[in-house]
Amino acid sequence: MKDMSEFPAESIRVPSTQEAEAQANRERRERRAVLEAILYVTEDPLTIEQLALGLEWPKAEVEELLAALEAEHQRPERGVEVRAVAGGYRIATKPEHHEAVRLFVKFLKPPLKLSLPALETLAVIAYKQPITLPEIQEIRGVHAAGVIRTLLDRKLITTAGRKAVVGRPILYKTTREFLLQFGLNELNELPTLKEFEELSRAALGEAEAAAAPAAGPERMAQD
Repeated sequence: MKDMSEFPAESIRVPSTQEAEAQANRERRERRAVLEAILYVTEDPLTIEQLALGLEWPKAEVEELLAALEAEHQRPERGVEVRAVAGGYRIATKPEHHEAVRLFVKFLKPPLKLSLPALETLAVIAYKQPITLPEIQEIRGVHAAGVIRTLLDRKLITTAGRKAVVGRPILYKTTREFLLQFGLNELNELPTLKEFEELSRAALGEAEAAAAPAAGPERMAQD
């Protein structure tokens, strides 16, 4: 093994403090981007503990990165924000942009012309899928067999096998047509229940929606 003294001093280069700080900043920005991507694609709010465990990062670092993301998304030019919800964090559209989003979605697609019961049932399926007819009826408190047939005919829902319980009831889930009608790429882009109601009113038509406020999503949120 050669003695290090044999090498010229200029050939042994130690990164400067400035270079080390620059590298640390790059790694921090990369981790912040990873965290943002995970919050974006995840359906449910994620806790700091879940993020730290799943990413194998220290909790203190996750907290620091979340704070940085929250501050970054508070800038007025950002349309979404990192929101603390039910003890966790998720990315959601800013309230001040909800009306613009609603109008744009209404402009893109023709109204679904769904009845209020059909819209309520669709909301239950969207957030609880896969779900059976008895489970839907338990949440809504009314019979839903006819509404299910309507949603199947409109290709907004489809069957998803049978549940392994007594009677083996059919499971239902939403379809690609549902995603198209509500301007979503994937199910993990489902908005909050309040935002879903706003988008639903655009699909249903303002006059009919205003006549009787939806009760299904509110009941579902309590279950």
